Amino acid sequence: MNQEIEIEFKNLLSKDEYQTLLTEYSIKRDDIVLQQNHYFDTMSFALKDNGAALRIRYKKMTYTLTLKQPLPEGLLETHQTLTDREAADMLNGGPLVKGDIYKIIKNLNINPSEIRYLGTLETNRVELPYENGILVFDHSSYLNVEDYELEYEAKDYNEGKIQFEKFLTKHDIPTRQTDNKIKRFFNEKKRQLEGS
Repeated sequence: MNQEIEIEFKNLLSKDEYQTLLTEYSIKRDDIVLQQNHYFDTMSFALKDNGAALRIRYKKMTYTLTLKQPLPEGLLETHQTLTDREAADMLNGGPLVKGDIYKIIKNLNINPSEIRYLGTLETNRVELPYENGILVFDHSSYLNVEDYELEYEAKDYNEGKIQFEKFLTKHDIPTRQTDNKIKRFFNEKKRQLEGS
């Protein structure tokens, strides 16, 4: 089973703050990589209610199915590589592919046959090495929403928190309570479903 613990810090940015960071770090158009996250849940958001999230990410010509589950120090990510056909089947309403993630979802007492494709979030991403971690500038589009975000991926929670707070202070960016992309996507999806 391919699993890892993700430790990251996030802060939403204004469009101006985002543009300023791109300029300050001399980011060129070729440095920005498009990635697509296709999100899944039951129609009653059973995964979300368990603090979990399921996505297929298409990046570097590969489809990866990832289940994220909360841990005290970050997120436990379980990854499963998909063939082009498996990914296409799921994106076209087919069933969840069997494997480790299928078994974990069953163990959460969620019926895997109820998992549905709910939509796609596209992110233009820049990744830079920074202070023993990775600094990320993201511009995301989903469900007629656009947002800008700063992320810092660290190996150690305490060191990462210090470095992230220093970065925000250095660039005069106020700390903003920031949900992860999956949660922002699902909150918007739920809002739209309730509004219709």
